[in-house]
Amino acid sequence: MENDYSNVDTAQLIAAASDFANHPGSHSDISAKDFLNRFPLLLILRALQTTEDVPGLENAIVDCLERLFRTNYGASLIPHSMPFVVVGLGAESQRVRGLACKTVSCLLEKTYDTATAIQLVLEYKLYPLLLTSLTEGDEQVCAASMDAIKSLAISPGGMDIVFPAETNEATDLKCLLSRSSSLGRVRILALIVKLFSISSSVASVVYNSHLLSLLVEEVLTGNDMLKTLSVLELLYEAAEVPHGTEFLSKTTILELLSSIISNPVADSLLRSRSMMICGRLLSKENIYMFIDESSLRTVTSAIDGRFKEVESQDPDECECALEALGNIGSSIQGAKMLLSGSPPAARHVLDAAFAFHGRGGKQLAGLHALGNISGEPRPGDDMILDNNAEESLPRLIYATASKTSKLTPSGLLLSVLQQDSEIRLAGYRLIKGLVVRPWCLMEICSRQEMINIITDSYTETTKIGMEARHDCCLAICKAFTSSKLIGDPTLAAVAAKLQEAVKNGPYLARKHSEAQPIVVTEDRF
Repeated sequence: MENDYSNVDTAQLIAAASDFANHPGSHSDISAKDFLNRFPLLLILRALQTTEDVPGLENAIVDCLERLFRTNYGASLIPHSMPFVVVGLGAESQRVRGLACKTVSCLLEKTYDTATAIQLVLEYKLYPLLLTSLTEGDEQVCAASMDAIKSLAISPGGMDIVFPAETNEATDLKCLLSRSSSLGRVRILALIVKLFSISSSVASVVYNSHLLSLLVEEVLTGNDMLKTLSVLELLYEAAEVPHGTEFLSKTTILELLSSIISNPVADSLLRSRSMMICGRLLSKENIYMFIDESSLRTVTSAIDGRFKEVESQDPDECECALEALGNIGSSIQGAKMLLSGSPPAARHVLDAAFAFHGRGGKQLAGLHALGNISGEPRPGDDMILDNNAEESLPRLIYATASKTSKLTPSGLLLSVLQQDSEIRLAGYRLIKGLVVRPWCLMEICSRQEMINIITDSYTETTKIGMEARHDCCLAICKAFTSSKLIGDPTLAAVAAKLQEAVKNGPYLARKHSEAQPIVVTEDRF
């Protein structure tokens, strides 16, 4: 077969390409070679460039080449096909553009000679073309170009292309941002976050290039609600990055978010997302190494104040505030901060957790938040806080109980366990965190109804419920056996019940064997 598209049996090419693309499992180098022996790569690429409208041809070839270039053998042919990659990056077809972007990723990720791959990127000026695809392509092309740029950034020598020593307006992200559309700006900011997430060293370059502050500035200057929400989502992603805390804390992000949360005329969605970002940032223990306590209290006060304003007006924003406070309370310093102060911000969490009348979502959010503050997500040694916080926690819980018909903490917790499964699961988490404290252990062990629920293998019917109940039972048993209560003869029955429940495991342990069918002789008349 000659390398001329006019001599190709189009139907045969489409069928073969479709079969190759839809083959289950991964292709081997041998299968890639076999396919290219039948249809040489140059022939396939020329077929892709045809101006004729052949139904199914483009899709079949694009899908085929995507899989072909993922093989080592296919990737080894990319350096010899660079002119086609360049043409593909500028193609009108979004599918072809996406293929070209993915081909660049394969070049960088699968080529053994990284230096040659970087040289080809420079020689064929691929980076500016990738940026154009990022800002002007459809969603699939945008995602593919972003992945290719990330692959470039993590390749040895690639950082010098993405962040050159000398400013180049064609590739400078700040310049590109200033002349892009609203959608293009969000995509460039998304690329910045993607680069930021690669590693601490890359994040340092992003920060020192003053790119991270662009996200904060975009929120400050934004008058487009959807765009502002999109940028807040990017900040939420950046806050999740392990090394994100260090660099984000050097920006004015907390001041910005606090001002949005405290702004009564700001949209409820903006306030809610701002609270969630603050909660995610302040849930990291290491943030307290970079930000002074007064700044943190300003954020917490803003969330606390917002909760009071919307508690009875906006249930969704109220739940976001509770979740944010719970995230803050998952760290040691955050929990101490919420339990201190005058009055302590944690009081709202307790009021919501044990609000037995009204909307269930608020109570659920409150219970999970209180579980975080009590230390359920923290390692065993970090569950207990300092003296001031440990004095504040039971004081708040007993005060809350005294304002209800339950009167005691055990009454509050029992009422939680008597509700629907979702609330019970949150209750198990809360008890698991609180029970390491002797006062709470005594409250639980003195309430037989609660012990019965927690040790009953049939209380829960779902896997997650069974496991949560058993984890709670295990935590109580562990706290009991290491406490002074272990020698109390009046609690011997409780101890035995806990140990038996732990031994039985989480999944519907049977006390009695099932009835077995028997075979009997049939009666005949």
